[in-house]
Amino acid sequence: MNRTVCHFTYNGGMNQLTLVLPFALPPPELAADLVRALQAPALAALLSRPAASASATFDDDARALPHELWLARTLNLSDTHAAFAAAAMRGFGLDPADDGWLILHPAHIEIARSHLALHDLRKLRLSENDAHALFDCARPLFTDLGHTLLYGDAQTWFLRAAGWSRLDTSSPDAVLGMNLGDAMPAGDEARAFRRLQNEVQMAWFDHPVNTARAQQGLAAINAIWPWGGGDGQAARPLAVYGTPGWLQGLAQHVLHDPGAILAGAGADAPLLVCDTLTGPGLAGEWSRWLDAMHQLESALFAPTLALLAAGKVKSVRMVLSRRTALLDVTTTPMAQRKFWRRITLDSLI
Repeated sequence: MNRTVCHFTYNGGMNQLTLVLPFALPPPELAADLVRALQAPALAALLSRPAASASATFDDDARALPHELWLARTLNLSDTHAAFAAAAMRGFGLDPADDGWLILHPAHIEIARSHLALHDLRKLRLSENDAHALFDCARPLFTDLGHTLLYGDAQTWFLRAAGWSRLDTSSPDAVLGMNLGDAMPAGDEARAFRRLQNEVQMAWFDHPVNTARAQQGLAAINAIWPWGGGDGQAARPLAVYGTPGWLQGLAQHVLHDPGAILAGAGADAPLLVCDTLTGPGLAGEWSRWLDAMHQLESALFAPTLALLAAGKVKSVRMVLSRRTALLDVTTTPMAQRKFWRRITLDSLI
């Protein structure tokens, strides 16, 4: 992948830092209890004394999550949907040329008692060797239909749309916990995709990779999941921490420490996506969610507040979300002097 794994050293101040924190907003029914358990005074200070603040609500059955739509707009990829495919390809050193592409994930669809459900891709534990074997098995099925299939990493492949540009798809995180009957690819081209999906499922059914996975107690790779159709190029620098492969493909910097963005991203309005809250937030694993928030408090929020107070960061924009809402807060050194504003985490509720 054409990206840099970064350990920065401080090289000066920056004008604006933007932090995107998917699933930093807990669900309303649990928010009060979680906020009481959350020890994050720096986050509270950043949120309680804003220079500007805005919020938005989203449908629970939307085909992309609020932070995905926000990121697509901010990177100038789309105003209406999560069009990440071509931009992510470039991060893997692949040339989308002028074609339309889809992100394609090898996936597991499980049969629940009354519906189909998509397994969390983060928990598949698919190795590069096994992914390559499944890719090589499936690729001729795509080629026979005139659809180029390219490999990015174990969980991130790319499918040339070739007539499927109007396929209505959902991001994998948007459908977790949902009935897939309402979220499968739709539109005039969906039937052709379902036929291809069936052929891939049959080819993988007794594949040695899945036989070995069954012996290890791992979920079978029994499906492909398309989404993210688009042909744009990201319009601004991006750093990421704890993100899946497709998001790493969009980024110039993949961080091993979220606080590294404070030490060396320069003054070019850095944008950092921290994705360590999404997995526990979608799974309802709230102890793990609290642990991740506390880690961000010490590694990112507290150092950010200190630099802001020292005037080394001119403004901090924080974009927090859950499945149905997005909160956009900007604070500045001047706003932090509003001593009459009580410092709380109430904005998370």
